[in-house]
Amino acid sequence: MAAVTEAPPLAPAPETKPPRKRGRLVPYWLLLPGILWLIVFFALPMIYQASTSVQTGSLEEGYKVTWHFATYWDALSEYWPQFLRSVLYAAAATVLCLLLGYPLAYLIAFRAGRWRNLIMVLVIAPFFTSFLIRTLAWKTILADSGPVVSTLHALHVLDVTNWLGWTSGDRVLATPLAVVCGLTYNFLPFMILPLYTSLERIDGRLHEAAGDLYAKPWTTFRKVTFPLSMPGVVSGTLLTFIPAAGDYVNAELLGSTDTRMIGNVIQTQFLRILDYPTAAALSFILMAAILLMVTLYIRKSGTEDLV
Repeated sequence: MAAVTEAPPLAPAPETKPPRKRGRLVPYWLLLPGILWLIVFFALPMIYQASTSVQTGSLEEGYKVTWHFATYWDALSEYWPQFLRSVLYAAAATVLCLLLGYPLAYLIAFRAGRWRNLIMVLVIAPFFTSFLIRTLAWKTILADSGPVVSTLHALHVLDVTNWLGWTSGDRVLATPLAVVCGLTYNFLPFMILPLYTSLERIDGRLHEAAGDLYAKPWTTFRKVTFPLSMPGVVSGTLLTFIPAAGDYVNAELLGSTDTRMIGNVIQTQFLRILDYPTAAALSFILMAAILLMVTLYIRKSGTEDLV
C-alpha cells in the first residue's frame, strides 16, 4: 500500500486590523455641512415662523408669543377661496404639463436619435433667463391685439372658455386662463425632465417582447411603457404641483384681483399689511395642506421609487 502523505499545514491567516474609528466617522463629517445648512436655512426659519404664527401685537408695539392659535382659524376662514383657487390652478397646470410633457419626453427617449441633445437643450432653455422675464413675456404673447387672442377668437375657443369662466369677453390677460398658461409654461421643464429620465431607463427589449406577443402599439404603451414610467409621472407631477400651488408671480403679472392665489395673499400680508402672524399662519396651512395631498397622492399612485 502506498504511504499516505499528509498535506502540509495551512499557513495561518494574516491578521486583519480592525478599521480605525476615524475612518468610520468620515461619512458623518461629509454629511455635516449639509446638515448645518438645513438647520440654519430651513429648520431655524421654520421655528421662527412657527413662533410668529402664535404671536399677537402690532408692528409699533411689538409682537409677543401668546399662543394665539385662533390666528390659524381666522386666516383659513377668511382666505379659503384663495386656497381653493391655488389648488385648482396648480392642478390644471399640472395636468396640462403632463399632457404636453409626456409625448415630448417619449419622443426624446425613443425617437429623437441624433437630435436628442438639441431637444434637451431647448427644453431647459427657459432656465437660461429669469423667471420674471419669462412671465412678463406672456403679457406680450396674450395681449388683446396679439395673434394668439385673435386666433382663439376666430376659432371660437374664447366662447367656450368664457362659458367655463376661464376668460372674460375677448380678453385673455387678467383671467384664470392666463395664469394657468403662465404656470404651465414656467413649470413644464420640471415635468419633462423626470419623465425623460424614467422613460430612458426602460429596456427596449420589453417593447420587442410585447411585439412578439402580438401586442398592438397602444397595448404596449398601456401595459408596458406607462406603468414603467410611473416614477417619472409621480416625480414630475409633484415637482410641478408643489411650486405652482405656492406661486404668486404668475397671478400677480398675468392675473387680476379675481385670480389672486394664496401666495399673493401671503406676500401682501408680509410686505404690505405687515400682519406677520397671519402671514406665518397662512404659510403653515399651505405647507400642511400640500404635505397631506402629496402623502395621499404617493400612496394612491402605488410607487415610492421616485426618479
